[in-house]
Formats: sequence, structure tokens, C-alpha cells
Amino acid sequence: MLIEAIHHRPKDNFAYAFDKDTLHIALQTKKGDLQSVSLIYGDPYQWEDGKWITDTLPMHKSGSTDLYDYWRTEVKPEFRRTRYGFKCSAEKETIYYTEKGFYPTAPTDTSFYFCFPYLNKADIFNAPDWVKDTIWYQIFPDRFANGDANLNPIGTLPWGEGKPTPTNFFGGDFQGVIDHLDYLVDLGINGIYFTPIFKAYSNHKYDTIDYMEIDPQFGDKETFRKLVKKCHKRGIRVMLDAVFNHSGYYFPPFQDVLKNQEESTYANWFHIWDFPVITAPKPNYDTFSFGASMPKLNTENPNVKKYLFDVARYWIQEFDIDGWRLDVANEVDHAFWRDFRKAVKDIKPDAYILGEIWHDAMPWLQGDQFDAVMNYPFTESAIAFFAKQNISANNFANILTEVIHMYPDSVNEVAFNLLSSHDTPRILTLANGQIERVKLLYLFQLTFIGTPCIYYGDEIGMSGGQDPGCRACMIWEDEKQNHDLLHYIQALIQLRKSDKVFSNQAHFRFLKADDKTNTLIFEKYHAHKRVIIIVNNSNHVVEIELDWQPDMQEYKQKENMFVKVPVTITSSIKVKPYLFKIFEMQNVKA
Repeated sequence: MLIEAIHHRPKDNFAYAFDKDTLHIALQTKKGDLQSVSLIYGDPYQWEDGKWITDTLPMHKSGSTDLYDYWRTEVKPEFRRTRYGFKCSAEKETIYYTEKGFYPTAPTDTSFYFCFPYLNKADIFNAPDWVKDTIWYQIFPDRFANGDANLNPIGTLPWGEGKPTPTNFFGGDFQGVIDHLDYLVDLGINGIYFTPIFKAYSNHKYDTIDYMEIDPQFGDKETFRKLVKKCHKRGIRVMLDAVFNHSGYYFPPFQDVLKNQEESTYANWFHIWDFPVITAPKPNYDTFSFGASMPKLNTENPNVKKYLFDVARYWIQEFDIDGWRLDVANEVDHAFWRDFRKAVKDIKPDAYILGEIWHDAMPWLQGDQFDAVMNYPFTESAIAFFAKQNISANNFANILTEVIHMYPDSVNEVAFNLLSSHDTPRILTLANGQIERVKLLYLFQLTFIGTPCIYYGDEIGMSGGQDPGCRACMIWEDEKQNHDLLHYIQALIQLRKSDKVFSNQAHFRFLKADDKTNTLIFEKYHAHKRVIIIVNNSNHVVEIELDWQPDMQEYKQKENMFVKVPVTITSSIKVKPYLFKIFEMQNVKA
């Protein structure tokens, strides 16, 4: 037994309050090293005849990588507090792991054990429940639909004519979105994520001029209010994009600094190194990346904080938006985000706060800052395996298993799982034009845990390279849309909505990843149902040998939905290239 690989800490993803009664506890061990793990736990104040009263609970193996096995269980402490340790059993050895180390027998002193002092309601990670059942649709406003040509900026190009560039405009607006809400309802989405809509110089609007005003090319506030109301009437939530890390070059406070230099009232709103302020050849102030046109805001300045918090509250109070997506969130201080959360949640407790963070985000996901982050590890690994096919099945399963165990279940349930966006090439382009690979991407995204997001136009087979190529106009001509892909995605969305085992109310686990055949077998399961999904991510027929022989029902697509049909299989299953099979299992021991 390699005890150096056994790891636990009584916080974060290893021990946390899942709800007001339930504590989730996890342990990491060397892969294949242990045959079983049990949790030993008890109330630190319950004793009888001088002995501490404990219970023992078996832990289940929730996932494995090439390096580690992960074990999980949940307990409901009667008095919402507990001390606990682990009984770790290999073939010829058993040890007890506690906060103070490893022992051949279980220590009798409670002070040796890990401590979860109290299961407080205030410490529960509390993301909005509605997000768990939301399927998002990302809209880049200038490129979705032009509903009011009177709003077109000077030089607006005819819809869809010419390639998108960093500087051209096509006239997309709020009325265009309103005109196509029924299309979005038919698709099955129930959340819209808008990239920035505030007054800005560029077509992407990440260089904000006025956070309190809508860019006139999109419409006015009354049109936006109408859009939000029409979305809500259809059960669609609305999330806006906020750029609080930096402003645009033409943001009035920054212009005042350029004009009045150190005498400016706003001199401390930015991170200026010295005066006079210069923008070329290199800026002498902090920026986003090294862009002189995007000066970084000083979010420790009380006046900046008040201004930005007023912005966050205003759009919720006045227009009833449902969430904020926060650009470059990891470059803003934690104290700001803690106060930001309070400002937002005081106005709308179930507002969704989503941070753009590309790396391990546990410091932002303690329940005091964000509800979720954009799950780029999911995105990158899914694209690498299904679209580009430059990582193996086993590598993909390892990455996703690590991601799942990196965070608590309550965090994973609301993680924002995207496949492409305004910042990345479209998935059809990444898949080298192969629709079959795109279908497998959507299969995985829409059966995985988290809240999935579709980038506008991907569902009808639009292609496009890196920004600005990924920002082409939405194709509305019926004959140019890929209806087979559209109906396939509609069917998957309907399956996710109609059957809880495909939603966030079920667990996820890889069963097998085969590098030779480039196949995956994974399962979704809860107390009442289990489904097995077999994916062939190769260009040849594969035969999967079964180590079970159960009664099964197979899910087959019929137009815009999946239906179950009885099937009897004895020892193996054949799966055609770039296809999958879903089976509902009865009497299966996983």
C-alpha cells in the first residue's frame, strides 16, 4: 500500500456541506492500490462507558485516472457535526488514516480524527436551482439577426455578405432576437447568454464606453425590456456579459485622465504607473493583455467599486436580468467579487454569477464569490478527443475524471459547459468538417453533468475559424441549414429535459476507455435508473465485449426525440464509426 498517495483535506472538494443535512466526503488513493475504503465517523461528544461511539460506512469508487482512484460517500450527522477517518484495506494490509497520520489500529482519541465542526447553512454552496436545468444559447448580438435596419451603424454590410473582420458590422439587434425567439424555443434552449450589449466602440463591445447605456446599434432600453419579458414568458432566462476588469479607451473617466493627467478626479480609477499617461508605443498603465485601448480598472478603489456595483444592481432592478457572466474574472481581486456577490444577491437571490476562469477555480467557488465558472477543461478535452482526435480515449477520461473530482458535486451541477464561442473556432471547423464528430461532441455535452451552452449557429452546421472567423452572421436560409444536425440536437435536448438520468440529477462515471478502438463507455445513474452509453470515436466498426448480460432497452432517435425499444444482447455490441448506443439497464451491478 502506497500511503504517500492517500490524500484528504477536510474542506473544498474533499469535505463539504452538500445541503443542510448532508456532508460529502472524498478520498484520493493510488490507482488499484486499495480494495476497499470505509469511513469511520461519529459525533465528537457522543461517548458510552468511556468509549467514543462511531459508525462505519463503505465508500464507493467514483472514478479513476492513470494515477489515482477516487472514493466518495455521504453522511447525515444527527447533530450536523462529525469527526471522521478512513479505514483503507488492500489485499494483505489494513491501515487507518486520520488527520494525524496512519495507524495499524483505529485511534480511540477523537482529536486524532479529521474534524467537520458544524454543518452550517451559511456554508452551503448555494447556486440557483434553475441553472441545473438550463441549456444556454450564446448570442453575439451583431451577428444573430437584423430586425430593425434603422439602427444599422454607418457602413453596415448586407446580412451575411463578406467575411467578418475585427471592424465590420452587420446590424444584428434586439428586435432580431425577438423575431426568432420561437426558433430558440423549438430548439429547446431555456437560457440566453449575450456577449456585451453596452455602449462601446467595437463590434464585440468588450471595450465598454458606458456601462449604463445600451449600444444604439442594438436598440434602446425599452426594446431590451421587451426582449427580457418575452424571454421570461417563454421560460428563457437572460444573462449579460460584464467587463469589470477593464474599460474601453473611450470610457469617460479614462478620457478625463488622458486630458487632465494626475489632476484628474479619476486618476486612481486605473493602475497608472507614472505621468504623463502615454498609450504608444507601449502604455504606461495596466491593461487587459497589452492592449492600450483596454485600461485595467482599479477595483480596490471605493468609487470604482460603487460605480460597478451600481451597474450590476441597475440591470437586475430595471430589466430583471437573471445573471452576469464576468469577463477576465481571475484578474480581479477576491475582495471585489465577495462584495459584488452580496450586491447582486441582495437584489436577486437566485441570480447566476458566472466567472470566466480557464484554470483551477476552487478559490472562487467557496460560495462567497461565483456560482460557477466556464468549464474550459471540459471544452478543451472534448474538442481534443472528439473533434481534433489528438488525445486518446484514456487521456480524455483521465482529464474529465480529474475535473469532476476537482470540485464538489454542487459546483459541477452548475458548471458552464461550452464547446465553442466567440473566442474559439467553431466546432465543425475544429472537426475538419465532419458532422459525425460534431454529433458525438453534442452527445457528450448534453449527457454530461453541468449546464451546457450552444454557440449560435453551431446547431445548424455553421463553420468558421479563429476570431473573427467564428463570428459570421447566423444563417437563416432554410436550405442552407443542416436540419439533420438540428433535429439531432433537439432530440438530445428533449432527452435531457424529459429523463432525469440524463440531467444533473444523476451521477456520471467512466466505465471503460479503450485506446486501441478509440471507444468510451460511461454511465449516468441515480437510485432508480442506470444508463450505459457506448461511443465509437473511430472510423471503423468496433465490437464491444460485454462483462454484463442484462435485460436492456436501447434509445433510438426518431425525428426530434429519442424513444426506448426492447433489445436482447448476449455477449457483445457492434457500433458503427462515429456513432453511439445508449442502453437502459436492469439488474446491472456497475
